[in-house]
Amino acid sequence: MTRINPRVVAHIGSHHGLITREQARDLGMSNTWIDHMLRQGAWLVLHRGVYVDAVVWHALDPWHGQPLLRARAAVMAMRRAWVLSHDSSVHALRLDYLEPADPPGPFVHITRPGSTNAWSSNRIKHHLARFAPEDVVEVDGLRTLGPARTVVDMAREHGFRAGHVTAASALRQGVTKNELWNVVDGMSSWPYITTVREVIEFADPGSMSAAEALAHEFVVELGVGVPDLQWPMQRADGRVAWCDIRVGRHVFEAHGKIKVLPPQEGGVAEKSATDVLWETRKRERYVTAEGLGVSNLYWEDFFSGRAAARSRVLAEVQQTIERFGNNVLPEHLERNAREIRARHDRPDAS
Repeated sequence: MTRINPRVVAHIGSHHGLITREQARDLGMSNTWIDHMLRQGAWLVLHRGVYVDAVVWHALDPWHGQPLLRARAAVMAMRRAWVLSHDSSVHALRLDYLEPADPPGPFVHITRPGSTNAWSSNRIKHHLARFAPEDVVEVDGLRTLGPARTVVDMAREHGFRAGHVTAASALRQGVTKNELWNVVDGMSSWPYITTVREVIEFADPGSMSAAEALAHEFVVELGVGVPDLQWPMQRADGRVAWCDIRVGRHVFEAHGKIKVLPPQEGGVAEKSATDVLWETRKRERYVTAEGLGVSNLYWEDFFSGRAAARSRVLAEVQQTIERFGNNVLPEHLERNAREIRARHDRPDAS
């Protein structure tokens, strides 16, 4: 086992597991010793001349933790006053995002003031663009564009669907639509700004996850009515069932692995996967017992299986109409929902 200078260990421990070659040399390590650490896999290269302790790296989640550390490593090697932006801001701010459908692009996005322009090199996308000082926030020592500006940048960079997922996440965190419109005000001639406007108008904080945001878009495309997000219903056991989306007397539930995975694996489940799935089945029983139809939507339904899912769900909505003679929510359920919402700001029970 290689013995490491304690000063090097201390430096790595206080810098998120990162160290540059120059810093290691300054702390007494030779190039031969550094190269040995890399060959043995004790250190990994995250950016040219910037290394990470392998134990630290593998302990990070691949959704936000690892991409954010790549961004931090890239910033360590820069001499200009860049700030994190776009995808990298999403990771710093822990907003929801969609992985690009195209082959993987740059790991890191950075922006500095200048005329609108962009180029890529060494797995980094450099953006030149105007931004106001108040658009910049600091997250754990990293300067990054804030959530409102990040929503706008994601919509311009990746299109409506990716922008919508991030926008819904930002709204849940407390960003207001006025803040989003304020960012857009100075961008009237910027490329793809029309897409940004469409995203802002469409996004709803009632989408509680990326899957629910995609389900919202999917249901609107069905053309079966205006969606009501996070619709509440009083269960027979006294608890509240919060349904992801409702149109008339038909409910749409979005299912993703995030609901059954524990937080350490990137999910939100506070119970075992078995308990979560069992509770979901019981909730569906309560919903259907009240004279409502249910469609279950899964991640693949929003992408490769979209056409088949559309046909299936439209048929399920039609079955609800045929079974009950209409797709109109019973008055007592509408009244109960209003009363529940008057008591609750947002879902706090399932």
